[in-house]
Amino acid sequence: MNDPVSFPAYYDDLALSFEEAWSLIAAGVTNRNSPPHMPAVATVDALGMPQLRIMILRDVSRDARTLRFHTDSRSTKAEQLRQNPATSVLIYDPAAKVQIRMSGKTHFTATGDLADMAWSASTPFARRCYMAEASPGTPLAEPSSGLPDWIAGKQPEENHLADYRANFAALLVEVDTIEWLYLANSGHRRARWQWDALQNSWAGRWLIP
Repeated sequence: MNDPVSFPAYYDDLALSFEEAWSLIAAGVTNRNSPPHMPAVATVDALGMPQLRIMILRDVSRDARTLRFHTDSRSTKAEQLRQNPATSVLIYDPAAKVQIRMSGKTHFTATGDLADMAWSASTPFARRCYMAEASPGTPLAEPSSGLPDWIAGKQPEENHLADYRANFAALLVEVDTIEWLYLANSGHRRARWQWDALQNSWAGRWLIP
């Protein structure tokens, strides 16, 4: 006799699926080894084409519906977001058998309290990449990190970093839509939640996977 199939509590529960989605997303901030720590983030270029890259998830606020990432203010990505804030974020956790897709608009901030806090909270080693002498994506004749020779392979001191603060920016993705897909041999489960600004709440529904 075959053993009965065991499903997680959220398998047929829309509200619990929503809770699990946010739990997995938030784990990306505190657990560097979790897949949500490095989601794929898509922006839109000047031709309307999606541009995708892996980014480090720095912070999550469920109440504010935001995900925080960091970037170089001189990057192509930064310019794309200045022109078009539309953003999508994709997480896939193979252990949980869950895919989470989020979409919304990004608030780009290179100055002010949020950017200052994010800069100060980052380690000197993490901030070292903003010491690059030219913007990310600049063509080179030969391979290079782009960093000044004197800092290559070294961890900078605070006094070394002060002049490069202007190259740093924080990105706040304000999430309007969350789509959830749970993979199961006996039947997948898919749902979508849309933020309702008038009701100040999320509205969810099941979808065919």
